[in-house]
Amino acid sequence: MVGLLRKIFYEVRVPVLLFALGLAAIMSLLTALLPQVLGDVDKLFESISFIKPILSALLGVDIGDGLTAQMMQAFLWVHPTVLSMIWAHELMYCSRVPAAEIDRGTIDFLLGLPVSRWKLFVGETIGWLVSGIFILAVGWTGHAIASRWLDAEMQPQAFASFCVMLNLFAVFLAVGGMTFLISASSDRRGRTIGIGFGILLFSFLLNFLAQFWDPAKAISFLSILEYYQPAKILETGEFPIRNVLVLTTLGLIFWCGAGFVFRRRSICTV
Repeated sequence: MVGLLRKIFYEVRVPVLLFALGLAAIMSLLTALLPQVLGDVDKLFESISFIKPILSALLGVDIGDGLTAQMMQAFLWVHPTVLSMIWAHELMYCSRVPAAEIDRGTIDFLLGLPVSRWKLFVGETIGWLVSGIFILAVGWTGHAIASRWLDAEMQPQAFASFCVMLNLFAVFLAVGGMTFLISASSDRRGRTIGIGFGILLFSFLLNFLAQFWDPAKAISFLSILEYYQPAKILETGEFPIRNVLVLTTLGLIFWCGAGFVFRRRSICTV
C-alpha cells in the first residue's frame, strides 16, 4: 500500500500543487476585491435589473434591497471560479482509475501489481481525500491572509468560516464519489469528465432556475448546490447539520457503488 500511495503521489503532485496555489490566489484576490466591487452594487441593481436574481441564485438567499457584510463574504465561497477550481481537480483525479488507465492502455500493468482491486481503490481514495484537504486548506489560507486587511465588519468569524469549510468539503465528497462511480463504469476518461461536468452544470443551472421558476424549485432537491448555502451559515452562525449529512451520505453511497463496480466489472483493453 505504501508503494501504491507513493506512485499516486508522484503522479498527481504537480497538478494538485497547481490547483492549490490557483485556488489560494483566486480566493485571496476575491477576498481583497469583493468589498470594492460590491460596494456600489446598489447602483448596479438600478442600471442592470437582472443582476439581482443572479446574485440571489448564487447565494441561495433573497438579497432584498442590498448586500450585507455576511452576504459579501458568502459570495466568495460560491463564486464560479472557486467551485470550478475544486471541481476540476475532482474530475481530473477521480477519473484516473480505471477510466484513464483503460483509455491509455495501462490498466493491465496497474492490475498486475501485487495488490487487490479493493486496495487499489482504497489507495486512490486516500490520495483523493488528502489532496482535497490540501487544496481546500491552501485556498482557505489565501482567504485568511487577505482578510487581515479587511474592515472589522468584513472580518469572517472563525466558527462560521469553519462551518462553511465543512459544508464545502461535504460538497467535495459528493462530487468526488459521483465521479468515482462514473469512472468505474466507463472505459474512456473524456466520457467520464464529460458526464461529470454535465451533471455539475445541470446542478448549477437547476439551483439558479429554482430561485424564480416553480417547476425547477419543485425538483431543486436534485441539485448538489441546494445543500450548500454559505450565506445562511454566515448570517445565522449555525452548523448546517442536515446539508452536511445529506452530502456526506450521498458521497458515501456513490463511493461504495464505485468500489463495488470496480471490483466486480470485467476490464479489458482489447
